[in-house]
Amino acid sequence: MNSDNNILVKLNNAGFRQNNKWLVEDVSLQVEKGKIVTLIGPNGSGKSTTAKIALGIYKNIEGSIEKNTNKIGYVPQKISIDWTLPLRVKDFMVLTENINDDQINEALLLTGVMHLKNKNLGNLSGGEFQRVLLSRAISKKPELLVLDEPVQGVDYTGEIALYALIKKISDTLNCGILLISHDLHTVMTATDHVVCLNGHVCCSGSPTDVAKNSEYKTLFGEQASQILSVYEHKHDHEHSDEGRIKKN
Repeated sequence: MNSDNNILVKLNNAGFRQNNKWLVEDVSLQVEKGKIVTLIGPNGSGKSTTAKIALGIYKNIEGSIEKNTNKIGYVPQKISIDWTLPLRVKDFMVLTENINDDQINEALLLTGVMHLKNKNLGNLSGGEFQRVLLSRAISKKPELLVLDEPVQGVDYTGEIALYALIKKISDTLNCGILLISHDLHTVMTATDHVVCLNGHVCCSGSPTDVAKNSEYKTLFGEQASQILSVYEHKHDHEHSDEGRIKKN
């Protein structure tokens, strides 16, 4: 049974207007400890705006927000890095965070990239870099983790492995996660609740319920709903951290 004590952040009919245009409006959702809430929707649907409302970045909002934690980790959709700089992973981890070596090691171990600690950031693959970003975000063991498209630049197999890792982080740290994704069926096994946005909440519920919703089908097509059904039915195996199927 859910308890109000478990609610980390709650949006009540929240919206944000900029230059006389609504970026998103009338969004209600909540993220609880140990739960993953996924925002999906087409480009420009308000996913990143909603995440920034939850983070408290946008102050002048419509509606209201209730936040019950200040221990928050964040992986933004875009991050600017001068890849010519000889910056090692361990240097990147402490650029803007006051964390010690034990915290760095623990975070890198959890995300499976401890072996990259002394590697130059510019030599990492897309999947490795995303894992380092996750490591940096969880280094202080946040209660709330906000992830904006955390699998970009990663192939399909890598996406599945990263979503499995995100689920592992949620379980290990018992943190709530607000996750933005472009694709519902790849997060099928790693999310508890889905909110589908298109400037407002089109539908919400379990991944299966959302996939059957007529508004979801209108946005993503009947084929997307069928793909999810196939994925749900056939995904009866586990993946290793590298994305390979584990053998029994």
